[in-house]
Amino acid sequence: MVRLLISTGEVSGDLQGALLVRALRRQASRRGLHLEIMALGGERMERAGAVLLANTSRMGAIGLLEAIPFLLPTLRLQRRLKRWFRQQLPDGVVLIDYMGPNVSLGLRIKRRYPQVPISYYIAPQEWAFKFGSEGRTNLIRFTNQILAIFQEEARYYRCRGATVSYVGHPLLDTIGTPPAREQARRQLGLGSDGPVLLLMPASRRQELHYLLPHLVAAAAALQRRDPSLQVVVPAGLSGFEARLSAQLVAAGVEARVIAAADADQLKPALCAAADLALAKSGTVNLELALRGVPQVVVYRVSWLTAFVARHLLRFSVPHISPVNLVLGERLVPELLQEDLNADAIVRCALPLLQEGSPERQTMLSGYARLRRELGEPGVTDRAAAAILDLLQQAPPPHITP
Repeated sequence: MVRLLISTGEVSGDLQGALLVRALRRQASRRGLHLEIMALGGERMERAGAVLLANTSRMGAIGLLEAIPFLLPTLRLQRRLKRWFRQQLPDGVVLIDYMGPNVSLGLRIKRRYPQVPISYYIAPQEWAFKFGSEGRTNLIRFTNQILAIFQEEARYYRCRGATVSYVGHPLLDTIGTPPAREQARRQLGLGSDGPVLLLMPASRRQELHYLLPHLVAAAAALQRRDPSLQVVVPAGLSGFEARLSAQLVAAGVEARVIAAADADQLKPALCAAADLALAKSGTVNLELALRGVPQVVVYRVSWLTAFVARHLLRFSVPHISPVNLVLGERLVPELLQEDLNADAIVRCALPLLQEGSPERQTMLSGYARLRRELGEPGVTDRAAAAILDLLQQAPPPHITP
């Protein structure tokens, strides 16, 4: 039996982890391997067949103040992992995204158990930003291989001495053929007339605080301009639904909130029905682009985090949305920090809501170029095959007293 540990966090990591678990099981079956997968992840990975050691889908934050609530849970989890490693040393480890915790975990494993091979899948986007001294990375200190999902990411880590395989972006495996627009609207209980606005504000609790008020205010302004506008809001995590509904009602927005339990299954219909999305920065931007939904991207963190990042850590990035990062240009509007307010969102949104407008056509044409940059389908199976290849090449690990 081969035992594998997969570590990730937050909603997007749980989703990608689930896709990888299924691909690993397919690949292991073809090789006649009995594979046991243990995971730090969430409900999606558990449903895919992983044994959950801890649920980390809610343990994610960007920033200093934002991370404080997760310090004690993270320390407790680290102690549990130390005990588990002493008792059941895995044959290999896969790290998915989740930069801070996973880099720390990878360094600890390599220091204590150097014989355990480590693969990093969906690595930190160090290729995209400057953070302190440009060009330094910790990943080459503990990874045996990096499975790159972006071409520029592969070049970045390969130039710094890492063993890299470019596999492409895993969203390519999930897009499929969308439902027809009218069918999607019927499935969601929406009218056939009037544009549909999709709000995607949060997969972290901090984002409800910093982003939701601005998106709701913008939706209210757009609905006042056009009362036929239909607003749909999928919840990023279970438990978000009540807060989403309360803020929408308070702002006078007529909207339908989609429960988190239904959001994954309904995502193709949500995108097929939508004329425009107002979305937080993240993987969701790529998914919207691949599904052909024009979008406005927003993000904000606490004033302290922004001050430290700008003035002490010298953090800089040309773009924050993955769409713009991959293309190397500002295709989708980005409203960040002090620039984020309802009026600015509305100014960006109005031309994108107009069928045939130059802004809308330019964005949709850019999406076609983006699709060509992201590789070919079969991503998770290529990643799974590379992980199992590494495991089968490595000698079995031994528990050190």
